[in-house]
Amino acid sequence: MTKIITLLASVALLLAACEDHTEGVSSAEVGEAETAPEATETTAEASPRRETLAIDRARSSVGFTGAKVTESHDGSFTELDGSIELDPQDTTASAVRVTIQVGSLQIEPERLRDHLKSADLFDVARFPTATFESTAIRAGGDGTVDNQPATHTITGNLTLHGETRSVTFPAIVEVASGQVSARSEFTIDRKDFGIVYPGMPDDLIHDEVVIRFSVVAPRGG
Repeated sequence: MTKIITLLASVALLLAACEDHTEGVSSAEVGEAETAPEATETTAEASPRRETLAIDRARSSVGFTGAKVTESHDGSFTELDGSIELDPQDTTASAVRVTIQVGSLQIEPERLRDHLKSADLFDVARFPTATFESTAIRAGGDGTVDNQPATHTITGNLTLHGETRSVTFPAIVEVASGQVSARSEFTIDRKDFGIVYPGMPDDLIHDEVVIRFSVVAPRGG
């Protein structure tokens, strides 16, 4: 009886460890890098009050969740900056740019943090930054963010690990008198960006990684 109880407990722990870390999260559409549309004179005339807003680093964040067969880990990057080019008359004519210092990665335990920075995974020495630059923003979206319906769909070029791909994902974009904010949660396949380390033979790494970001940019100086 003791052996049976021990076996059942082990199975329960394994099932708990193997819960899908991507459950309920929308998958980004990933494709070839796109060329950002250039602003035209017509666009400029239609938006004389176009605003270039700096992202508030203290109130913005970029994080991720990766998983092995046995467990998942949440990480974040503490150093990021960027800007939002806001068209207050037409949000879909706006743009966002973000640069992340990959070496600012924070995750526990320390051994995992060091491994993620190594050549096996992020390879921080060769690829110290990751960038995102939007190429299109459209109203409406099919996915959710934090269980709330998306207000917009954002497409842009994500450069990670030296690879640039176009990614499309749902987002919640809010424009207020004092600030602009955008947040999203979506999954990407790490192998699309050349991160192919498989993990240990008895504890393989899942390909899907959850990306989470929230950026805030104050308006009016």
